Amino acid sequence: MRSSRFAISKSGSRDAGSISWLLAQTLWVGGLWLLHFLVLPAIAKIGLASLLVEEISDALRPLLVGLAAVCAGLQVVVLVRAESLTSLWRDTRGQLLLVVVVMAGSYFAVPRLLAGAELWLMFSYLVMAFCGLLLVLQPLPQRYVRKP
Repeated sequence: MRSSRFAISKSGSRDAGSISWLLAQTLWVGGLWLLHFLVLPAIAKIGLASLLVEEISDALRPLLVGLAAVCAGLQVVVLVRAESLTSLWRDTRGQLLLVVVVMAGSYFAVPRLLAGAELWLMFSYLVMAFCGLLLVLQPLPQRYVRKP
């Protein structure tokens, strides 16, 4: 029986690291983009009061930023296990994940240090969203096994 050239016909072509990478990436990148570019504009368009839309935004954004930090942390673990610790600094995926983790930390730290940090919150949220978009375009980390 001939083997097919297509990836969808390969059985077991993804390992647990790749699956958890994709799941975590879908949750946090999709969540950030969905909230900011679809849900909030939609509820504003249907005629809810602007204070109510702002209240919903203020309640949901920190939750999604926390989810992004946890999922990016999981992706860091997957990347380090699949490749190496130095891939965090040298690899584009590692650099993007570190930016996301730092931005998520600053999202929660800056308002405690500075009053009126709404612009910083929006900036860090959008940086995380665009880093996630760039991360989606990167290849999956795969464990490289050297054959003797």
